[in-house]
Amino acid sequence: MDLTKLRNIGISAHIDSGKTTLSERILFYAGRIHRMQEVRGEGATMDHMELERERGITITSAATSVDWNGATINLIDTPGHVDFTVEVERSLRVLDGAILVLCAVGGVQAQSLTIDRQMRRYHVPRMAFINKMDRAGADPDSVVEQLRKKLGCDAVLMQLPIGRESGFRGVVDLITQTALYFDGPNGEHVRREPVPAEMADQTARARQHMLEALSMYSDELMELLLAEEEVPQGLVDEVIAAAVAQLEFTPVFLGSAFRNKGVQPLLDAVIRYLPSPLRVGAKAFAHDDPGREIALKPDPQEPTVAMAFKIVEDPFGALTFMRIYQGKFTKGDTFFNQRTGRKERFSRIVRMHADQREEVAEAIAGDIVAVLGVDCASGDTYASQYPYCTLQSIYVPEPVIQMAIAPLTRDGADRLSKALQRFRREDPTFQVSGDLETGETLIAGMGELHLEVYVQRIRREFGVEVEVGRPKVNYREAPTRAAEFNVRHRKQTGGSGQYAHIIGSLDVLPEEAEEPFLFEERVTGGRIPKEYIPAVEKGFRKGILKGPVAGYPVVGLHVTLDDGSYHEVDSSEMAFQICALTAMRETFSKTGPALLEPVMKIEIECPSQFQGTVVGNLTSRRGVISATEVLGPITRIEGEVPLSETFGYSTDLRSMTQGQGTFTLEFARYKRLPTSLAEEVIAQRKRTALAGAV
Repeated sequence: MDLTKLRNIGISAHIDSGKTTLSERILFYAGRIHRMQEVRGEGATMDHMELERERGITITSAATSVDWNGATINLIDTPGHVDFTVEVERSLRVLDGAILVLCAVGGVQAQSLTIDRQMRRYHVPRMAFINKMDRAGADPDSVVEQLRKKLGCDAVLMQLPIGRESGFRGVVDLITQTALYFDGPNGEHVRREPVPAEMADQTARARQHMLEALSMYSDELMELLLAEEEVPQGLVDEVIAAAVAQLEFTPVFLGSAFRNKGVQPLLDAVIRYLPSPLRVGAKAFAHDDPGREIALKPDPQEPTVAMAFKIVEDPFGALTFMRIYQGKFTKGDTFFNQRTGRKERFSRIVRMHADQREEVAEAIAGDIVAVLGVDCASGDTYASQYPYCTLQSIYVPEPVIQMAIAPLTRDGADRLSKALQRFRREDPTFQVSGDLETGETLIAGMGELHLEVYVQRIRREFGVEVEVGRPKVNYREAPTRAAEFNVRHRKQTGGSGQYAHIIGSLDVLPEEAEEPFLFEERVTGGRIPKEYIPAVEKGFRKGILKGPVAGYPVVGLHVTLDDGSYHEVDSSEMAFQICALTAMRETFSKTGPALLEPVMKIEIECPSQFQGTVVGNLTSRRGVISATEVLGPITRIEGEVPLSETFGYSTDLRSMTQGQGTFTLEFARYKRLPTSLAEEVIAQRKRTALAGAV
């Protein structure tokens, strides 16, 4: 495989921006499929799950591979709903480039901002595609302005639309200065014509603006502009590719995937402007045991290094998606899991096309493939040596909602257990735990839809009828003031006893702190031996798992250990751990602890005539409006609302807006719960604990 002709890209966007429709067109024009299907109807090729076809949404990311003009594109179509954000997260971690799809009317929306953060986190170069140019109210100039203001992108149009809304017929390519029309029943024939006479001046101005923007990245291009000489197309392509690879420039393309317009030029741009695995930059680094940075080369002859970024279990066994950064996979070779040290044999290597598999004998650095029968977790590094190095893992957000689940029949318990175990392996944001007070099994996730989908999958794929409790909010406990502790643990039993003594304080962490817990040690003069300090920290960390107020995890806590004492015979790590746990339980109540609730960022789109009703209802749910924007007949409302007030909101919004309102939720932060509501939550926890004890 010629790596200069390989592109690993993802398609990401806000809900209903047309990602999967665009993916379907790409597959069709590249000859991978011979008939296009729609998301709402028979279901698109990449939406291979039954639930995805029913709901008309993407739930899991799907991978495929296509050939375009002699180059190979490994493509991953990702979900748009924030509940499945980990699918976007782990896909972007291993990709070399991405297409950010935006609606020509909606522009930069809530999930667009999240995707932008994820792309920046993993240093992913991107292009933008403004879709739905055929919709009423389509305004590409406004979308480009939003890209510049809201996302901080140096976004510039590479094309101009020929016609707007229902009159959208094609695009003008500003680089070649030609008009592109898409003929045939499925837009498969690209016809190049001179620029329409009425658009000549507009095209000249837009091309000049594009070249001036690009001149900021090339002295040679700037000199040609100043000398008023013609800029060759090769130089323009070269400057765009270099600026995109450095994450500095975002070329913007136009089209309507549903109307089969603008897709082929986008594919040409992917090959020309998005980087190959030879230019993966910041992601091509790993760390060895001492923490030194190792630069990885996409060379098949070097020791193999690969990341397992997604795990799927189906009736045929475990399927692990892997990105190879260095070396190669050969069928039958063995590799080491760098986290566990376990040696695994890769007996079958497959290339994926949605849910279909194509066996391959070998895969080399830069490629994305799947391996069967490997036991690992998302984010694990595999290498041909052990220990060798570890790749930066995948960021996994904390779940914000949980509910109880139980089988309706006794024989369903085993199948439910298998289902939960499988889903937990597949999805790091799906967590399973047991409530010791009530004996219930609890599942936790990123939102109502997230858990609802898994409950339906349990019923369908495992044939288990289950009942679920009302969703519960994951509250947190936090200190509001400082408190000092001076705790001595002394216990004498038969032989040697236990002795530990610690002095210090609990304080409040600032809101901007990255971690929810900070332990600081200031002991001098050997008052507590160094080998016991980690045990003290371990004791406090154990204490924050279940706060003394209502049994919720503690956040925002700064523990300082100042002094203490020990006994040469009776002191031990266990004694200091118990002492720290006791200090946490006794002292935390003196910090004026408060309950915190998760607050969600909400974005609502509804017809303008319902704006007053929707805003009033959101305010009654303790919501705060941060912005409203009128986009023609549609109003967009942005704000924050407590998670506990959003259960069942989709039904209420539909009834308020005659079924025309939509909304998205995304976790924003934890905020202090009002005292009266906090008392209710604590009382409810006590009643639950009492019922469990009985």
